[in-house]
Amino acid sequence: METTPADEVVGICRDLLRIDTTNTGDPRTTVGERVAAEYVAEKLSDAGIEVELHESAPTRANLVARIPGADRSRGALLVHGHLDVVPADASEWSVDPFSGEEKDGYLWGRGAIDMKDFDAMMLAVVRDWSRTGYVPPRDIVLAYTADEEAGMQYGSQWLVENHRDKFDGCTEAIGEVGGYSYTVNDDLRLYLVQTAEKGLDWLRVHATGRPGHGSFIHDDNAVTTLAEAVARVGRHRFPTVVTPTVRAFLEQVGDALQIDIDPENPEVAIAKLGPIANLIGATIRNTANPTRLEAGYKDNVIPGRASATIDCRTLPGEADRFLAELKELIGPDVEIEHVHQQPAVETEFGGELVDAMGAALRAEDPGARTVPYLMSGGTDAKAFSTLGIRCFGFAPLRLPADLNFASLFHGIDERVPVEGLKFGVRVLDRLLRNS
Repeated sequence: METTPADEVVGICRDLLRIDTTNTGDPRTTVGERVAAEYVAEKLSDAGIEVELHESAPTRANLVARIPGADRSRGALLVHGHLDVVPADASEWSVDPFSGEEKDGYLWGRGAIDMKDFDAMMLAVVRDWSRTGYVPPRDIVLAYTADEEAGMQYGSQWLVENHRDKFDGCTEAIGEVGGYSYTVNDDLRLYLVQTAEKGLDWLRVHATGRPGHGSFIHDDNAVTTLAEAVARVGRHRFPTVVTPTVRAFLEQVGDALQIDIDPENPEVAIAKLGPIANLIGATIRNTANPTRLEAGYKDNVIPGRASATIDCRTLPGEADRFLAELKELIGPDVEIEHVHQQPAVETEFGGELVDAMGAALRAEDPGARTVPYLMSGGTDAKAFSTLGIRCFGFAPLRLPADLNFASLFHGIDERVPVEGLKFGVRVLDRLLRNS
């Protein structure tokens, strides 16, 4: 009996989930992606596909492979996925987060949707092509990256800076997070295709004061100055800004749900979107969330310096205005340090590749309708887009209507529906054959 990608994808995904690739953001405690990259390399090599491993630092491995297409004069398509995962505390999970356990119709484990599911789909599709002798219509470049979860400096950003020639000719790319379903009713599912994502700016803010004994009256306390500034930022709500991508999304969702959506005041309508409300709600304004505090070295000593980390996400075209507003909130007595910055990314929802996405989905789900959306987080698209590549989030999954998909990203009991995974690999295969 002939093996299909759908037959193979679950086993590959399970294997990847069992490889711990935890990325803490600290080189001293990060496990690294080397073992997973070697697994992918072996699977591709066994299928006769030539691979290159590029290690940006010890254990931080990236893999690139190019599959020649029938028409090499066409722009190549980059298909990319990251191998690292965020940490998981096993005591909080109902299963071992690195067991790859299958139960209740799901495959469980850290990385199940972020994003070893798509990593497995990529592998299953091209291995099938090699078995059957299929040649895609244009070059397909596969990239399996490190360090997406902690700023990409050892992964896609490093590849772009040190091995950009590996992406010569690539004009379009697909990766996370998009192509997943939102059920409107039994006959209609919206599949969200990511065409934009917010910019990222991780800040460290520092307050200084006069150090002294904790028992004295003290009116120049760095901790107090910092705490007041951080509280102002944390409580502030930035104004609503509706970008072209979000406006297009709201128009199509309003039509599908048969509700009126005021694009200048969309929050009421967004609240009705159920499992994706939080995901979409974060795309209508800039955000700044304090995440870490650091001060002092002894309980009875007032420190001379206190610091905090603020995770800032900006809409396309909003970075300068956002920073001006943030500086006003923080005030003149607190220093701002930019630790890591990446630009917002946005492309149009149109063209032959977008049309092919819709066609591939409808072939597997007649009730599918594609809609563009802006993602509040960041992906490797930030690095690859600097090469002039049009980047889309399209890792297709048909999801159960009652699954809170957004909560699974970096969440407890991360899992992917087995049938959704098989659906996704069929859609991906069809897309790559017709793009």
